[in-house]
Amino acid sequence: MSEPVGLRARKKARTRDAIADAAISLFLARGFDQVSVSDIAATAEVSKPTLFRYFPTKEDLVLHRFADHNGEAARVVGERRPGTAPIAALHQHFRAGLDRFEPVTGLNDHPEVVAFHRLVFGTPSLAGRLLQYMRDDEDALAAALDPGVRGRLLAAQVIAVQRVLARTNWQKIAAGRTARDVHPEAIADADLAFAQLGRATSHL
Repeated sequence: MSEPVGLRARKKARTRDAIADAAISLFLARGFDQVSVSDIAATAEVSKPTLFRYFPTKEDLVLHRFADHNGEAARVVGERRPGTAPIAALHQHFRAGLDRFEPVTGLNDHPEVVAFHRLVFGTPSLAGRLLQYMRDDEDALAAALDPGVRGRLLAAQVIAVQRVLARTNWQKIAAGRTARDVHPEAIADADLAFAQLGRATSHL
């Protein structure tokens, strides 16, 4: 008798999480380039083919946490309330993320999150792959905003602003400050950045 679909899905999710957790632990302990896929598979107690079914590349073992947010900006624009401008919706969403101290905003001082960000930004192959995620986000957002060049230009600006804001927050945290201490500055920076975007794109 075959397993129910829900049970299979939960088992797959647990396997995926176990592989990812094993990989992150090894990468943080030894460094990304010093850990092999075989090391990860052995630690997670799965075969290499099984590992690659869940994560096509070694970089994906780390960056799946960012992939979970792929297309988020486009969804925010697509699901915004009637009468709400796209930039206003994106601003509200980013502000809400700051208030929740979401890691993707850079405003999170949990030691594992700080170490994770240091791993990503300090490893060229990971930083390069992260740029591809951002380009994918940009393409999705552009399609949600406007089919022409105006949409592409605005999407590029939004993704760049979010990247700069998150990186600025993370650098302050990495320098030893707490997330709660940085929070007011992060809010002020986000308000300034999105206000500028809003003035430049009020026609959209």
